[in-house]
Amino acid sequence: MTLMFLSDTDESKKIRGNLPLKTMKSTLALLTAVLLSSTAVGKEYSIEDFLDSTRFTGASFSPNNSKILVSSDTTGILNARAIPVDGSAPVALTDSTTESVYARAYFPDDERFIYTSDQGGNELNHVFVRLPDGTSKDLTPGEKLKASFGGFAHDGKSFFVETNERDQRYFDLYEYDATSYERTLLYQNDEGYADMLISRDKRYLALAKNDTRDNSDIFLHDRETNAARHLTPHEGNINFLPLDFTPDGSHLLIATDKGSDFKYLAKISLTAEDPEPVEVNRYGWDVAFAYYTHGGNYLVVLVNEDSSNDLHVYDAKTIEQVKLPTIPDAAITSVRFSRDEKHLALYVSSGRRPSDLFYYQLGSKEPPKQLTRSLSEKIDPNHLVEGKVVRFDSFDGVEIPGILYTPHAASPDNKRPALVWVHGGPGGQSRIGYRALIQHLVNHGYVVYAINNRGSSGYGNKFQRLDDRKHGEGDLDDCVESKKMLVATGVVDPDRIGIIGGSYGGYMVCAALTFRPDAFRVGVNIFGVTNWVRTLQSIPPWWESFRKSLANEMGDFDDTEYLKSISPLFHADKITKPLMVLQGANDPRVLQVESDEIVAAAKKNGVPVDYIVFEDEGHGFAKKANQAKGYKAIRVFVDQYLAGK
Repeated sequence: MTLMFLSDTDESKKIRGNLPLKTMKSTLALLTAVLLSSTAVGKEYSIEDFLDSTRFTGASFSPNNSKILVSSDTTGILNARAIPVDGSAPVALTDSTTESVYARAYFPDDERFIYTSDQGGNELNHVFVRLPDGTSKDLTPGEKLKASFGGFAHDGKSFFVETNERDQRYFDLYEYDATSYERTLLYQNDEGYADMLISRDKRYLALAKNDTRDNSDIFLHDRETNAARHLTPHEGNINFLPLDFTPDGSHLLIATDKGSDFKYLAKISLTAEDPEPVEVNRYGWDVAFAYYTHGGNYLVVLVNEDSSNDLHVYDAKTIEQVKLPTIPDAAITSVRFSRDEKHLALYVSSGRRPSDLFYYQLGSKEPPKQLTRSLSEKIDPNHLVEGKVVRFDSFDGVEIPGILYTPHAASPDNKRPALVWVHGGPGGQSRIGYRALIQHLVNHGYVVYAINNRGSSGYGNKFQRLDDRKHGEGDLDDCVESKKMLVATGVVDPDRIGIIGGSYGGYMVCAALTFRPDAFRVGVNIFGVTNWVRTLQSIPPWWESFRKSLANEMGDFDDTEYLKSISPLFHADKITKPLMVLQGANDPRVLQVESDEIVAAAKKNGVPVDYIVFEDEGHGFAKKANQAKGYKAIRVFVDQYLAGK
């Protein structure tokens, strides 16, 4: 569940002497890289230069495979665009100036398309169809409802939508006729299932039931008999997550951690009386998702390998790996096949470049064609910094991973200020990839360590459970302990280390300033929780299926004494270091009143406090203009109170 929404000094010798071999090798490799990079040529860029880059997301082939439907923020906010595969200019399909447009899919037989959009970041998404005449039709009209697009039926004659209009707590599944848009209720979700998958023949529904983060089940609903059965009965904590039905309809592809610390790929029979999961592949890391292509000839699997996407494409019958083309200085992070399985839309990125869209014809001798250039032409990627995975042993010996970004000019003779960057969550993960704010800060001389403290996902169940009902304790001490690793690089000024984070990471920022008030010189809280009592008691109703899981991790919702003990607001009198807070007025997860209160409490202490409220944002930035304002203010703040400029 994620509330969010990115030296040879004596000290370094002492720390390295206590590190295990694996960690010591990582540190030594890091030091070598730092020294080599110190001679690299760099150039400083403004935040406007970084935000001049374009975000691209989504990929759906048009019926004749000549175009790919995406969303891009070229205009400052996400809108739908058609990108021709021949490399010609993109075509604008929507022109919203207020609400982000998330393009989902072309219709199989014409160029109508489905998109979703909310209102000012309130997360109450509706599902729309864009018609050939340029007008849009809201397929889920009404107030205070949330809806999502569930894909087209295999025959292309209908599509699926989930909506909580009947009961805000639960999502029902509807089938819409692709011509008339008339809808039929396929499943009324009175049991609080978190996810629903439908088989190609529309007979079966795979229903995901979450108990806690560590325990989940799958139920199989037969629409012919109108009966459901428990497909994964078990004892103890085991996760069973539905991924896709096999093309022949005989099995369900799942991810499970049965007998493993990581989730692996398996399949389970739909007809056996007492089915047992059959392992398909085990990667040693979590399987993030898997699906079969439309024709059923290929299986696509994404593995979360050490904070990076590891993409695998297999022949679905033989499970032999299909070799994808290579892209210089970048990695393929996602792939989308056309319905005829001959054309591929590839997203490619690295730490120094945002995701770009490439087109490739399967089996072609021609290399993939780059269709977008997301990084601003004003920026030379060689002036940016690739993140490096670096681990350290924390206060109790637990190995903590993270991603370290070191400015080119940093050296033992030019020690830099540093920021510990904490991801969202609880249970999120900082991953290898491009983030404009991180690159902007690094470009202006800040070392940034994106820590994956205990409790982060992607490193096994045991690691993720380490902070359950212990938030603001070991997870926070990991952040504090990371300072020693930063100092050990020999390029960080030990007296100029701050902490920054968004959502749950914003909570960690305020927890650091209240529970470890002398640990960091400044704190930057971006859309962060400060009062768990209010946050948990006011969670959106559509989170009902995750309610028990969230309580299991954070604490009982009615245990106000415990929740107050871990909430920075009730300890704000201990804040002695400069604090910055950014907040969206429409945030349904972290209400503005939380930030209002922590800011007022901190100001009573006489410490510098900067506070910015964005009237047209929710839980995170959707508009470039707001990003520019917020990110520029962050750098002014850390320049003044951390770097001492």
